[in-house]
Amino acid sequence: MADRVVSRLAQLRRAAGYTQESFVTAFAQEAARLSVAASVSVRQARRWERETPPPLPHPSQQTVLEAMFGLPLAEMGFEVPRHRVTVSAPIGDAGEVKRRTFVADAGVLAAAALVPTRPGQRVGAAEVAELRARLDGLYQTDHTAGSVPALTQARRIEDELTGALGSASYTSRVGRELQTMLAELRGHRAWYGYDGGRIHQGRAACMEALAAAQLVDNPLLQVSVLETLVLLAIKAERAWEAASAVENAYRLATHAGAGHTVHLVISLRDANVATHTGDLSGARRALSRAVSHQGRADTDAEVPKWAQFVGPFEVDYATADMYVRAEQPKRAVPFLRAAVRGIGGDLARNSASYRVKLADALLAAQEVDEACTEMSAVLDSCGGISSPRLLGKIREFQRAADRIDSAAARECGERIRETVRGGTT
Repeated sequence: MADRVVSRLAQLRRAAGYTQESFVTAFAQEAARLSVAASVSVRQARRWERETPPPLPHPSQQTVLEAMFGLPLAEMGFEVPRHRVTVSAPIGDAGEVKRRTFVADAGVLAAAALVPTRPGQRVGAAEVAELRARLDGLYQTDHTAGSVPALTQARRIEDELTGALGSASYTSRVGRELQTMLAELRGHRAWYGYDGGRIHQGRAACMEALAAAQLVDNPLLQVSVLETLVLLAIKAERAWEAASAVENAYRLATHAGAGHTVHLVISLRDANVATHTGDLSGARRALSRAVSHQGRADTDAEVPKWAQFVGPFEVDYATADMYVRAEQPKRAVPFLRAAVRGIGGDLARNSASYRVKLADALLAAQEVDEACTEMSAVLDSCGGISSPRLLGKIREFQRAADRIDSAAARECGERIRETVRGGTT
């Protein structure tokens, strides 16, 4: 009898995806939702599972337990006095007042608590780990090969995630992880919209990603989406939306106790907004915050995957962008050189983009030969990268070079045209 009681409660807890510690946390959250003054400790939860007979929960604890598992307390293995036994009957039935009613037979509910009544395959930890590895691999694909092949991979993963969520069987913990990955994936698609020049599609993906991240109550995931929304909003000439996204990102990061790296990313987006609107004083303030956070980033115990790309080179690049906006390209050049040196070869797409920016600044500073040399280096290295945004920047350089009466500029412009016709980038 004692083994049956213990194993039954432990089985329900494990099937719901809880450890004893996370069960205590979930219990407190459910009590808050029900506005019930009830709590439980890990020690008490262990007693419920192990002691013979298990201590009877207080009435308020019973209310929470029955809400969490969707079962009458008696079917969790407790010996319940008759006056506290929950009955199963339609809510609208006349007669005596009932403490709690269930809409299905208790036996059916017991089965449902262990295995969701969905057709299809079972999704467990192994399947989640495989999907997680493929999702994380999108960063590498995007950085090295560009957003076009990354988007193709993302679509396949999204089909599998939505299919699993809609038809597979899984525990509540696995379901939450699947929803979290779907939110992340839509955040990726928002970035691909930005990189591909599909701004409206990118913003729509941002809205979906934000809603999904809110549903799983993941503030740092919301921050990752908001930092992409800033870039999309700037492209859409919605500076007010970009500024609002920055403020919300700051608020969420502070609430979540985020580290310096996350705050560094937000500061850089803050600088993006200020630079775009011509608020150069605001840009300097944001960049000063970025420098401060960068100097302390090595103290972060953990950095989200989406923020791991950032480094001193991003601060240098944003500083150069501010000088370009102020029409001081010569002051931008040393910062762009530092950014190109610092970015490293594992971020091939961004590295090429930085070099195009450097070539642009050199051209604006009337250093034509050096600008064309930089652009030639870009063309040499970007053959395996498929990024519409990078291609657009290269074409912009070509148009600027075409306006200059120089042999180097003409030669460079012709090489760009040949490269574009050949399908590179």
